[in-house]
Amino acid sequence: MTQFANNRKAFFDYEVLEKFSAGLELEGNEVKSIRNGKISLAGSFVAVRGGEAYLIGADIPPYQPKNAPQDYDATRARKLLLSKDEIEKLRDAEQTKGLTIVPLSVYNKGRFLKVDVAIAKGKKQFDKRQAIKKRQTERDINRSL
Repeated sequence: MTQFANNRKAFFDYEVLEKFSAGLELEGNEVKSIRNGKISLAGSFVAVRGGEAYLIGADIPPYQPKNAPQDYDATRARKLLLSKDEIEKLRDAEQTKGLTIVPLSVYNKGRFLKVDVAIAKGKKQFDKRQAIKKRQTERDINRSL
């Protein structure tokens, strides 16, 4: 299992409540681009529209920019492959105030590309400060040892 992208900002900004693993509906050149590590999850989110879940805002540049189709959109909405029960949970979370759905990582499972999606709750500013302090003290302890 190779991890191609990790949304580190999501772990800092949000408290993860529940995780799902979803398949991605991609074009061939997008798969090659992701396998080369050219994907960015920064600022992306998941939306449920019409009974289907979509990954919005993920940037996948073309594999070969000079050979890409003229109408290629690197940030287009990509369909997520989830079960009906999982989509229903995501829809309920999306409608609940204070919850959001964020992608955490993109990885391969065998020959398939998967994305970890999480229902998350936004952290307050003091929670973020505590996380920074905790990280700093752990570094200091490791340095002294």
